[in-house]
This record gives sequence, C-alpha cells and structure tokens, in this order.
Amino acid sequence: MSIWVCGEVLIDILHSGPVVGGGPANTAKALARLGHDVHFIDGISSDAYGQSARAELLNDGVNLDLALASDKPTCTATVSLDDAGGASYEFLIDGTATFDFAASWLPDPYRYQPQVLHIGTLVTVIEPGVSALYDWAMSVAELAPIVFDPNIRPSVMPDRDLYEAAVEKWAALSAVIKVSDDDLAWLFPGQAIEDVANRWINDGVFLVVVTRGANGLVGYTADGRVEVRGVKVDVVDTVGAGDTVGAIVVEAMLAHGLVELRGDILRGVLTRAAAAAAITCSRKGAQPPYKHELPMIEAGK
Repeated sequence: MSIWVCGEVLIDILHSGPVVGGGPANTAKALARLGHDVHFIDGISSDAYGQSARAELLNDGVNLDLALASDKPTCTATVSLDDAGGASYEFLIDGTATFDFAASWLPDPYRYQPQVLHIGTLVTVIEPGVSALYDWAMSVAELAPIVFDPNIRPSVMPDRDLYEAAVEKWAALSAVIKVSDDDLAWLFPGQAIEDVANRWINDGVFLVVVTRGANGLVGYTADGRVEVRGVKVDVVDTVGAGDTVGAIVVEAMLAHGLVELRGDILRGVLTRAAAAAAITCSRKGAQPPYKHELPMIEAGK
C-alpha cells in the first residue's frame, strides 16, 4: 500500500540555472520529505537532465520503480519570476520522455493496490499521452481516491474552452481537487470561486481546496467552507508552494480518511498546509519542508 503521484518531472530553467521541477514531482518530493511511501509515475529520460531528476527524486526518498526509463529528452520549462516572486513558465514539450504515457507501461492498480493517486498539471491535458492516462486513471479510481491538481498553464493550451473541457473531465473522476484562485479566475472568468467549488461538490467531488497565495487557503465540502490565513514569510519565490499544499492534503487523507476532512479536522489540515507552503516560499526553487520543520513554524518559533 502506497501513495502514487503521476505527472511530469522536468527541468525548470531559472535565471540562476537549471533545477529539477514539475508540479507532480514537487508533490512527490514533499510527501517523501514528510516520511511517506510515495511512488512517482512518469517517463524519465536517460539524458543529463533526466539523470539529474532521477538522482534528486531518489535522494529525497521518492520511489521510482514504477517510472518509465526513456531515451527521449527531458521536458524543460523556462521560468520567469515577477517582482513578488510569482512564477510563469514556457515549456519545451514535444517528443519528450516526460509526456510518453502509454497503457503498455502504466502500473496495474489491481496488482499494486495504491491508497491514493495524486495527478495533475500538464499530463492531464497534453495529447497523445493524456488519453491513455485517463483510461488508466479510471481503473485506479475503482480502488483509490484521486486528488487532481489542474495547475493551469495557459502558455501551453491558450484555448480556454479546450482547457475547461479537460479539467471538467478529470474533475468528474476526482475525490479531491486542489486548485489556485488564479487558476479558477483564468479558467472560469466571471464566476465566483465558491460557485465553482460548490458545483464540483454537487457533482461528486468530496473536497475542493483553493490556494490564495498570501491570503491563505479555503476548503469546501458539502458541510460548508473552512478558511485559514496564510503564514507571513519573506518570499523568495512561490515555485512549488501549491504542490506542497497538495502533499499535505494527501497526507491528511491517509491520516484521517477522506470523509473526515471537514470542520475542525479540515481546519487543522489547512493550517498545516499553509505553514508548509510558507516554508517552500522562503526558499529558492521547489524545496518543500521536511517533517521536522513543520512543528517549528506551526508553533510560531
């Protein structure tokens, strides 16, 4: 029994140089640093960037036994930071190992029996791999809840209608959706966040977690809304902050059970997530906290 995280590991090209990134890879790293048994599912190249990605994930304790070893190149993302540390991305995607998903190698959920699948970002919208990936995820959903993080990248798919259709398809398969307020504003212009969240819940999603940067987090369930404030921190950049929140939500699903993530328990989870995200924002690149770091910031030390 273990956590599965599926999605891209790539190389972020920062002004200071290349670093290992990719939203799902960041989430896998965060879960491993928190002490969890996490298996990462993606194609990882044999090129220099791929070797670097493999080494970093393994060093953090991420299990790569279910990943595909590929001779195709690694996807890269050129990262630009605004004055507040917010990140935007330009991707080199075509023909890369990162998006080389196929039914022939994706792991059999009935054999491995995962506890939860976290999936998202570009692998849920980029063809041709996404079709194979969705069919596979449908079989996983028969055994384990799915946590979906759309992690919108308009530079890759600027057609809002196509993007919305892809997100709604995955939302229908998911037990939990973690999404940013910026993602929702781009995807559903003119619609209130609460209206979108409640529509997903009415359609069968149990929990929607919305990240709002320095303004904290909001969780929506059929029981109502739970809101926590952000943790003040000197922001270096925001890369990986939302991915860290996703890891804390997955952790809570294992600790409490999905149906218990409401009320005071959900408030505690979101408080922990805000603390973890703040630590990530205080560092350059996607460097989520280790387990021993969280009690310090939660206690205000």
